[in-house]
Amino acid sequence: MLKDHIVITGSRAIARSYAKINLTLDVLGKRADGYHDVEMIMQTVSLFDLILVDKAASGISITTNLRFLPNNEKNIAYMAAKAFYEYTGIRGGCKIMIHKNIPVAAGLAGGSGNAAAVLCSLDLLYNTNLGINTLCELGLSLGADVPYCITGGTALAKGIGESVTRLPDLVRCDILMVKPPVNVSTAAIYAAIDSEDITERPDTRAVTDAIERKDIAAVARGLSNVMAPVTERMHPIVRGIKNKMIKNGALGAVMSGSGPTVFGIFPDYKTAKASHDSFAYQFKEVFLVNTI
Repeated sequence: MLKDHIVITGSRAIARSYAKINLTLDVLGKRADGYHDVEMIMQTVSLFDLILVDKAASGISITTNLRFLPNNEKNIAYMAAKAFYEYTGIRGGCKIMIHKNIPVAAGLAGGSGNAAAVLCSLDLLYNTNLGINTLCELGLSLGADVPYCITGGTALAKGIGESVTRLPDLVRCDILMVKPPVNVSTAAIYAAIDSEDITERPDTRAVTDAIERKDIAAVARGLSNVMAPVTERMHPIVRGIKNKMIKNGALGAVMSGSGPTVFGIFPDYKTAKASHDSFAYQFKEVFLVNTI
């Protein structure tokens, strides 16, 4: 639970907003409301943004360490605070400081995690005890990944991502993540998926069974994302990164979300570190992390 990683000191909440990866991602079809039904296994990893939330008499303010991020109502963290105050009826405000470490627009739910951190922080600061279901409902109004970011861990997500079922914790393992310097439009990927003839889908049941058996090699063999072929055609560098990770000794590698970040599961830290160093010469955003 995200709340377990939040420290309250006086009128300040200090939260770690963790990145997520998709061990599997299947798009089942487009719904009448324009959203897509998905089935995916999600996993929290140790890369995190640091979020500070301070109570204020009124208003909502946002500051970040990245100049290009919005610091107004267009920031999902701002939207989260606004949703909290509107739902609870509390007259108050907050100052939100975000130090980004998770790459932006990378398929790692960085923004969704920030929103989840703000909701949980305000719930603790104001002792509103909203409960997991209410927090997830508020989160869903902000984005499909926010409910998962509130619960965290290893989970199976269905629907548009709002139906989250906890799975046994994935055994701790070393993971390398590489984000190439390309921009991917999630909307464009979903639009392309609608006309895609998907011939290879994840075996979600097999990966779930492997997680339960704590068989990390079988989990790695089952890594699959139906969005990957679409993104790889638009950005061949994504496939190149995946292939290099496998060559470097990864048990398995796949793109996370709509991309462009690729991650690989490695058999040990030494192999993962050697691969990290080989990518660090070429790319700026390379992260050696572990499951939590």
